[in-house]
Amino acid sequence: MMELEHQILIAVGLDLALGDPRWLPHPVRGIGWLALRSEAWTRRWLGDTRVAGTVAAVTTYAAAGGAAWAVIRGAAAVHPLATDVASIAVIYTTIAARDLAGHSMAVFHSLTAGDLDEARRRVGEIVGRDTDRLDRPGVVRATVESVAESTVDGVTAPLFYAAVAGPVGAIVYRAINTLDSMFGHQDQRYCRFGWAAAKLDDAANYLPARCTAPLVCVAAFLLRLRPTASLRMLLRDGRKHASPNAGLTEAAMAGALGVQLGGVTYYDGQAWNKPTIGDETVPLAAGHIRWANAVMLVTTGLFLLLCLAARMAVPYLWELGRAAG
Repeated sequence: MMELEHQILIAVGLDLALGDPRWLPHPVRGIGWLALRSEAWTRRWLGDTRVAGTVAAVTTYAAAGGAAWAVIRGAAAVHPLATDVASIAVIYTTIAARDLAGHSMAVFHSLTAGDLDEARRRVGEIVGRDTDRLDRPGVVRATVESVAESTVDGVTAPLFYAAVAGPVGAIVYRAINTLDSMFGHQDQRYCRFGWAAAKLDDAANYLPARCTAPLVCVAAFLLRLRPTASLRMLLRDGRKHASPNAGLTEAAMAGALGVQLGGVTYYDGQAWNKPTIGDETVPLAAGHIRWANAVMLVTTGLFLLLCLAARMAVPYLWELGRAAG
């Protein structure tokens, strides 16, 4: 059977090469379907309560993890090579680096073509805010913020849990993140029901976000951007965001690009005054989307190296400790 490190490497390679083809069945769709069924069932029997939301969330996480485990165990009964294929496939479906780059670069191409309406439509596919009133800098800001936040949600956090807990850990994380996007809202419908999904997503992203943000600064150095400003903004503005995790990579990204993120944002027609993150060294422009993707991809490579190095070092340190004892 292949080592987990090799499975992760192949899964990342597949994501970078293929992305998520629309014709390929994706576990997130199944997770979403199950989450909606769990919501309907728990609301019926437990009402609009935190308990109902917690039961729905835990049920979905357990089902997603159990399904991944069953697929891998079933493959093992066929052939050892099938186990590797199943494990790689599960990890591959949890990573979204190529899709993140593809969606954000579609916004870039629309802006450079001068089609602001198309750029608004494209950015609306990756953000939850109102996009109909965004000007060009607003479209760029929304896209850069999405790339910065999704570097953790869509790339490094799945890699983290794949390295720590294998394919099952990666798919459970994907379920946690999916339910946060579905239930973790502050509107009337989900302010209580979605409480557990939001809190568990914050907890799951706590370590990955704090491992990723410093690597954004390193990526800025390797790309000859603004590494000093990236680190300074991370330390100064990283905790301004309403999320305990998203602000870290957003601040590091803002410093690396020399732009200011945050500010007035509209959701469902209502203006929200978000704290500003970063200093406006240069005005936001379409080219910042391309640079944000470059930072995301280099950060992904650095995080992958970190995960693989940690997995190789832990057994060595364990044996060293046993020998010393």
